[in-house]
Amino acid sequence: MEVFPKLRLTNCNDAPINDNGDFVLYWMIANRRTRFNFSLQRAVDWAADLRKPLVILEALRIDYPWASRRLHRFALQGMGDNAEAIKPTPALYYPYVEPNKDADHGLLAALAKQSCVIVTDDFPCFFLARMVRAVSRMVDVKLESIDSNGLLPMRAGDKTFTVAHSFRRFLHHNLRDYLPEFPDEDPLAAAKIPKAQANLIAEIQKKYPPASKELLSANSSALDDLPIDQSVRDSVLVGGAAAAERTLATFLESKLARYGDKRNSPEADVASGLSPYLHFGHISTHDIFSRLTAQENWDVSKLSGKATGSREGWWNMSPSAESFLDELITWREIGYNMCSRESNYDRYESLPDWAQKTLADHANDKRPHLYNLEQLAKGKTYDELWNAAQTQLVVEGRMHNYLRMLWAKKILEWSPTPREALDVLIKLNNKYTVDGRNPNSYSGIFWCLGRYDRAWGPERKIFGKIRYMSSENTAKKIPVRRYIENYAPNRLFR
Repeated sequence: MEVFPKLRLTNCNDAPINDNGDFVLYWMIANRRTRFNFSLQRAVDWAADLRKPLVILEALRIDYPWASRRLHRFALQGMGDNAEAIKPTPALYYPYVEPNKDADHGLLAALAKQSCVIVTDDFPCFFLARMVRAVSRMVDVKLESIDSNGLLPMRAGDKTFTVAHSFRRFLHHNLRDYLPEFPDEDPLAAAKIPKAQANLIAEIQKKYPPASKELLSANSSALDDLPIDQSVRDSVLVGGAAAAERTLATFLESKLARYGDKRNSPEADVASGLSPYLHFGHISTHDIFSRLTAQENWDVSKLSGKATGSREGWWNMSPSAESFLDELITWREIGYNMCSRESNYDRYESLPDWAQKTLADHANDKRPHLYNLEQLAKGKTYDELWNAAQTQLVVEGRMHNYLRMLWAKKILEWSPTPREALDVLIKLNNKYTVDGRNPNSYSGIFWCLGRYDRAWGPERKIFGKIRYMSSENTAKKIPVRRYIENYAPNRLFR
């Protein structure tokens, strides 16, 4: 067996390896890609060591929270790309899309009975971690989960970091040690494993038929037939590894140079657009980092020796590259640190004590405007900029990052209580954004209520010491008129 990074591997049960099994099973649930994937690499290593074929199960349920046409389409486009990528390899790809509720009942148990060992993905958010724990108690074969989420293994930190500066200092002290631990670029390319024959799981596939070509191409009529929320229509975004690669190439070639100065401007359009692909596992941080450092002509010897916790200077790259890396690594991975260590990461009680106190102190302040969930979802407020941001969210499945902060702050201002504001934020974000239901998106939501922030003055009505934002001040800082015109609700809501 190849040497594998210990901090990225978790033994989920005490069950043995089944030497009499027919294959190694990779249960792909979060790292939905074939490149730069530690989980797939581990599964290939097991198959080579045991001299067994490899079966890759990528399944899509219909009853996950916020299941919708939009999210299904994005995931299915990724499954279509995986089917093409795995076809010429020795592995057998098994895409399963549940046609109705509980249709997948017994599928994993049936595969487990024939498996030598099961490898899956270690993802700390949404329902996936609970699902893996439940399966670990059900199967009688060894189950491992693998962390392929970021440059820093989630278990490298010995505490929950509460501010970005301290996490950044930790990265400056420790990340250098993990940069050489890169996953294989293409684990299946030179995999020395037996070829999986088509009839290997034929009996199982009779009961649980693989997804049709129509589904794997995200065909509109095939999506129409699924019992999911059809009201959340298709996003403008295209899912899958191929689209992720195009998005990354466009960002590096034509947007990165302006990212440092213009990233807060929605009209400048220099955001990377990679967040949905990172969330669905269609691209990895390692892949992005590798491409960026090649473009910057950078290697690890250029790292600064000073662990200052500063946003700039440690990488010794261009200012725009350092600004992007702070978002990709510091702000993204601090969310994974939180979610992997705190089970209440999505609860109001996870906010810092100071934030809960100041919000409680102002919970009874008069709200000049109150809007319910339906009004907010349809962008029916007095605020043109906020309405435009909400419209982009509903219609396109995305929102500019800077405007997301304003969007959340205004919901706090317009809700009867902070707890109700948090409930609305989570519902709207997770229902409509393609990159929702992710540690990074929870970081963004909770930051607007004080997580990773500090107390600010002057103390205000409703907000207390929570950092304040307004549409008026935002419009003074960045151009928004064209954005408001483009996303006016009366133009886009039909």
